[in-house]
Amino acid sequence: RLKLYVAGIKGMFLANKKVDNQVKTHITYNRGRDWRLLQAPKKDLWGNSIHCVLPYCSLHLHLHVSANPYTSGNIASRDSAPGIIVASGSIGSELTSSNVSVYITSDAGNTWRHIFDEEYAVIYLNQGAALVAIRHTPLPIRHLWLSFDEGQQWNKYSFTNMPLFVDGVLGEPGEETLIMTIFGHVSHRSEWQLVKIDFRSIFNRRCSEADYQTWHLHNQGEPCLMGVKRIYRKLKPTSRCVMGKMYSGTSGPCECQEADFECDYGYERWTDGQCAPAFWFHPSSMSRSCSTGMTFLNSTGYRKVVSNNCTDGVSVEYTARRQQCSNQAPKGLHLVTSEGMLTVTLGTNVTFLVFLEEGDGLRTSITVDFGDGHALTYSNVSSIEDGIKHIYKAVGIYRVTATGENNLGSETAMLYLHVTCQLQYVHLSAPFVAVRNKEVNLTAVLWPSQVGTATYIWWIGKNTEVPLITLEGSVACTFAQEGINTVTVQVSAGNTILQDRKNIAVHEYFQSHPLAFSSNLDNHNPDVAEWRQDVSRVIKNALIQATAVRDDQLLVTVLPGLPTAAEFFLLPDKRLTDGKPEKGSLSEVLLNALNQNLVQFTLRPGVQVTVYAAHLSAAPLVDTSENHSSSAMLMLLSVVVVGLAVFVIYKFKRKIPGLNVYAQMQNEKEQEMMSPANPTETTPTSEQDLVNSLDVLDTELNSRPIGEYLPCLGTHVYFRHFNALMSPLLISHRWIIVGGVIVVS
Repeated sequence: RLKLYVAGIKGMFLANKKVDNQVKTHITYNRGRDWRLLQAPKKDLWGNSIHCVLPYCSLHLHLHVSANPYTSGNIASRDSAPGIIVASGSIGSELTSSNVSVYITSDAGNTWRHIFDEEYAVIYLNQGAALVAIRHTPLPIRHLWLSFDEGQQWNKYSFTNMPLFVDGVLGEPGEETLIMTIFGHVSHRSEWQLVKIDFRSIFNRRCSEADYQTWHLHNQGEPCLMGVKRIYRKLKPTSRCVMGKMYSGTSGPCECQEADFECDYGYERWTDGQCAPAFWFHPSSMSRSCSTGMTFLNSTGYRKVVSNNCTDGVSVEYTARRQQCSNQAPKGLHLVTSEGMLTVTLGTNVTFLVFLEEGDGLRTSITVDFGDGHALTYSNVSSIEDGIKHIYKAVGIYRVTATGENNLGSETAMLYLHVTCQLQYVHLSAPFVAVRNKEVNLTAVLWPSQVGTATYIWWIGKNTEVPLITLEGSVACTFAQEGINTVTVQVSAGNTILQDRKNIAVHEYFQSHPLAFSSNLDNHNPDVAEWRQDVSRVIKNALIQATAVRDDQLLVTVLPGLPTAAEFFLLPDKRLTDGKPEKGSLSEVLLNALNQNLVQFTLRPGVQVTVYAAHLSAAPLVDTSENHSSSAMLMLLSVVVVGLAVFVIYKFKRKIPGLNVYAQMQNEKEQEMMSPANPTETTPTSEQDLVNSLDVLDTELNSRPIGEYLPCLGTHVYFRHFNALMSPLLISHRWIIVGGVIVVS
């Protein structure tokens, strides 16, 4: 809404308001208490009747006032000429920018006249007793128009012999001015030309009382406006005299009417014209600061319009009444944070606000329980108008409760506050390689781990259109197709969203083995993802150079943490095996190269790192093929038979000579082989060496007793026996020794 104050008349405004997507001009005489449309003129400039019926058709004005002091805007009014308004506008159902004409009113907007069919700038002279109009046009002009009867008649005058491009018009200071200056240029290349016009020769005397007539301000015949009747003096149209000092008019008192009152705070006007409480306002809330024995002003829903001077009449009926305060139970207790938010950051000062709609606020105590084991009690509501401050020291969701209580009852309000801390880092924990159609666990690790309520959004594999949304940081999934699958997780905590992404290589089957390094690598390990990726590529290249493994058959990943650990994954060559797993020859080549310290790389000048298998056993950790199921069953049966034999021998305590000496020797060898202190020392690397040692064992078993070392036979000796003779089976299965029993997995 664009609103304009009309100079010279108190409480009168013009406003353009958008109604049903149409801009219409309205007028008020009581500071916006009541508005109505403008009645269009009865006739046009040429005397033709204008058929315009309210409310379907009315007069609409452009209410722009020029910011340039040398040009006139679309509308003009003066304090020295009350009731005279000149404005540009149009007639119709709404305001338009086409067919703009100039209209004038001399009775403060009750009636309007059409004076020009194009836009003109109007200058007030002699306190509005004379009006000068100059056409708004980009063309050169040499005429102006002059009126002495408030725009009813206009006379044409020439102000220059040569047409002038008018740039602006300037009136002399003062309300009694009779001199005006027009400035412009003859051509676009010429300098400015000033034309000074002096109208003092027309007004050759001072005005007397006989030259004036009275005019009563009214609104459609109603003389009482803003509580008073106003009478102004105007110069008669036939008088040609210079007016004296500005005359403000006289006023008389009016009795108060309903139109002198507007709706009070919290009330709104209904269709029947009455003021009623708004849906959000409770009239009884005005008494919450009122205590028993005191009084308060209870609004009737009305208040006198600002600057209205009416007296008596219906003033008593519409004025607030003083009432006694009555003690009542608290009702309508509200608890909110000062920011209106239900989430705060850990360690910040939270301000809680408590409001009471009804009740004796001075006699109602307030207890606030912050939900973290702390609570505060206040004697009354007025003592906590500035709010209650509290700092939470732990992340979580807290139930904050406010209780208002007096001798007549109690009221409780509650809110759930989320205390969070800033999420700084998200790490997606996922396997580097996965088996097709086998379940994989994905975990999002947060730092710090306690950030409050967090939402996890997952994009897994090829399903990138619809994400999976969880409140837990772990999900399980399977991949149906081989290849590289990308997993992305976003974590939303508070107003922070972070994400991490991992690539998972999915294959039908693969073999893996953990890797270890010489200890000097730990001294240079910063334990960051970029460093691990770079070192993984270096290790892979070193393995490829030391063996015959192809690039597309080998994957290497360095694991987070210290000491530095890694794992390699061997993928069978499907072009050679026709989709079937290999028998383990490449894995043997890799493990032999690692065990013989053939895989090395230079981390930086002077730092040579050796890579070797974390365990000397040649058994791979993972193989998903089913080709060895029958062998596994035979081996399992063999294990059971041997286990029973060992149990029987131990039960009857048969003495086998020579085992005591061999067990001691065997323990020493095992300690040497399992010691990681010096990985460069020589170890048994061929099956022939192991077979030779087994021949010695068989000879000794026939001549020496077992004694108390029989449990060692079930673990060390038997394990080494199978490690030597059943290496093809060991390559395809995982072996675990539990209490002297071998378990195949």
